Amino acid sequence: MKRLIKMGAMVLGLAFLAVTPLRAEEAAAPTDYVTLAAPQPTSDPKKIEVVELFSYACPHCYHFEPQLNKWVGALPSDVVFVRIPAVFRPSWDPLARAYYVAEMLGVLDKIQEPLFKAIHEQKQTFEDEDSLAKFFVAQGVDEKQFRDTYMSFGVATKLNRGREMLQRYGISGVPTLVINGKYRTSASEAGSAEGMLKAADRLIAQERAAR
Repeated sequence: MKRLIKMGAMVLGLAFLAVTPLRAEEAAAPTDYVTLAAPQPTSDPKKIEVVELFSYACPHCYHFEPQLNKWVGALPSDVVFVRIPAVFRPSWDPLARAYYVAEMLGVLDKIQEPLFKAIHEQKQTFEDEDSLAKFFVAQGVDEKQFRDTYMSFGVATKLNRGREMLQRYGISGVPTLVINGKYRTSASEAGSAEGMLKAADRLIAQERAAR
């Protein structure tokens, strides 16, 4: 009987040893990103896409911008970076339109940083077309060009597409990064802006290795 008890204890001990490493491995699994329920289309299937969901009105996006720009500048040629201005409510529409206008007119380099600074450092508000028109003109953009583009079909299409992707990605806050239409990471998951970029780097490498 004693022999049977000893053998039973040994079997239980071996079973515990077999299970424990698996549990440790599960505990060590990355939790700094979320896998999307369904993969989403990307802008260029030949490249690994990174999308930033942001808003000019978001202070976290403003503080993330310098670090993000440095990171984007060092991305390899097989990675494409895309921005989508988030629209969680109708009052966010004007600033999202401003991004698309700047993109379509090819003046993002004149608008991106100054608009962030105008909102977060100079405490300016931009709630409609007129206030944004004045800002764009001050940055050297023709007013008629701005107004024609602001209400254009092209901008409306991009705005609707942005809203759709916001839902598809399951975004509830900004800034958020979406990697290759499969994964998303934000400060909520990664703990910090630096953590987001580290998670993105790892996921980019993972996607590259899978090709």
